[in-house]
Amino acid sequence: MKYITDITNLYIKEKTAISLGKFDGFHRGHNMLMEQLMKKKGEGYQAVIFTFDIPPRRSVSHVQAKVLTTNQEKRHLFEQAGADYLIECPFTPEIMCMEPQDFIRMLVDRLCIGCVVVGEDFYFGHNRRGDYRLLQEFGRRYQYETVVLKKIKEEARDISSTFVREEIEKGNIGMANRLLGYRYFLTGYVRHGNRIGRTIGIPTINQIPPEEKLLPPNGVYVTEVCIDDKKYRGITNIGCKPTVGEKNPIGVETHLLDFGADVYDREVTVEFLKRVRPEQKFDSIEALRRQMLSDINYGRAYSS
Repeated sequence: MKYITDITNLYIKEKTAISLGKFDGFHRGHNMLMEQLMKKKGEGYQAVIFTFDIPPRRSVSHVQAKVLTTNQEKRHLFEQAGADYLIECPFTPEIMCMEPQDFIRMLVDRLCIGCVVVGEDFYFGHNRRGDYRLLQEFGRRYQYETVVLKKIKEEARDISSTFVREEIEKGNIGMANRLLGYRYFLTGYVRHGNRIGRTIGIPTINQIPPEEKLLPPNGVYVTEVCIDDKKYRGITNIGCKPTVGEKNPIGVETHLLDFGADVYDREVTVEFLKRVRPEQKFDSIEALRRQMLSDINYGRAYSS
């Protein structure tokens, strides 16, 4: 997959099928768009995803919106899904103020569009004045096909990134994973911690999550950890480790079951399966150790 962040001199000469959107979380609705692109890819088109390098809401409203997937995680998901190009367009003032008609012309001129695939709720251009109807109108003019997909539902509600985000924030990992179609995950490098776990016989790997990444509520989770294409069951704590200090930064700390290798400075992916309990402050390290052993037994017995 070709990953592009600078569209200044971007031109694709082969016929393309393109889908546009924020794609935060790459949920089941996004996967339907991708399936349509894969059909076109089978007909000889280049499959192109066009998104933005930061959420437009952050630039327009100056809101520090947390994301379900970081840019790095998004790249991994689209590469796995079969995209030929992932374009992360910088959300510059020029792009932000571009009229929807000009945005379509830019895509037509640069990307050799043969097909556009969007959801029925897709809006674009200055003040969100463009929609799928405008894409269809220009498609007749510029001779590209427009495929518009209806929203899919879960429990009578449209599946959306907002829906997923709400479930993550409530700790409803099972529902969030159903909406996504895969397990919610965090990818990051293993860093050195305070080694408390090792001193009590329960070693952990530590990750510092990216600032923009949306984390589930502080607490303990059953997880699976991907290392070198292999998966290991884990028990993960998200939080500030209040038992061992008052001002620890939020971190992600995982004990891997039946795994003892050194993975410092390596990139691993933690997939969340179920929330076990909230984070707690214990009266002693020994009380913490007993609870961790109980959590580990729960994680070992848990069947997803």
